[in-house]
Amino acid sequence: MSDKNAIIGAVLDELQKVIIGKRAVLEKILMAILAGGHILIDDIPGVGKTTISVAFAKVLGLLQKRLQFTPDILPSDITGFSMYDKSSNEFRYVEGAAMTNILLADEINRTSPRTQSALLEVMEEGSVTVDAVTRSVPKPFIVIATQNPSGSIGTQELPESQVDRFLIRISIGYPDVKEEIEILKGIHGNALSNVRSVLNAEELSALQAHTSRVHVADSIYEYIARLAEATRQSSAVLLGISPRGSIAAIKMAQAHAVLCGREYVRPEDAAVILKSVLQHRLIIKNRVSFDHNAADNIFEEIIRTVPLPKIAEI
Repeated sequence: MSDKNAIIGAVLDELQKVIIGKRAVLEKILMAILAGGHILIDDIPGVGKTTISVAFAKVLGLLQKRLQFTPDILPSDITGFSMYDKSSNEFRYVEGAAMTNILLADEINRTSPRTQSALLEVMEEGSVTVDAVTRSVPKPFIVIATQNPSGSIGTQELPESQVDRFLIRISIGYPDVKEEIEILKGIHGNALSNVRSVLNAEELSALQAHTSRVHVADSIYEYIARLAEATRQSSAVLLGISPRGSIAAIKMAQAHAVLCGREYVRPEDAAVILKSVLQHRLIIKNRVSFDHNAADNIFEEIIRTVPLPKIAEI
């Protein structure tokens, strides 16, 4: 496991050459990638969402494509399309943006529901279908989607079914004064050019497989299941956590254990990932939705009703 620890540490160190501060954010994104999930970054423009995606692709040695989700983007821009080739007198497939390892779906909540549905298929199935022919996307395949805050010009709420497909939902937030000074001092350089690749696609896939084998005790499974049940029974929640959300919590807890250098999940691994994995899956009742902090408060109260398990170290 020591080699894996060194690799993970090197990945984070390289990322921090580009992203000043925000180590906790980088760790959560890396955990989601190790867990084989997709990431939704919900934040204002200009805080580094695109830079983070490019940096991860370079450090992990992956192919990366970026698609700006404007209202005129079509599903074929994601899936690809068939084009008639006059020289061969037949149709040939032209790849879409999904044929990559990391797809940055920038400002996903500005495009049409039809285009969002095309992205939903490839996120869930790991393949695209064009003219009745299904093609697998490269592995690993990760979507890092960004969205501007709801209410920004030209945006619309993502449907619950699509939000639920993202393993985690996080915000980056503003840098503090010290961090912003470092950013300003480095604006004339090109930090990405100084970043080296620590992994490649095959090595990352092996790390993902290792993460999926991290031991989870029965008490951890029971804790997540009881927490999901508590969200479904809350009087303030319209729709609680689905089994997909429970599975996501287990996967992220395993990934957190890997970052901590362990091959088994402890209760604190589950505790620290709950908000980023589960809160965006809750649908709050209308009578409390006007409160900006309603989801935070309701989720925290539900968590307090379910005690963390106590398990012996393995």
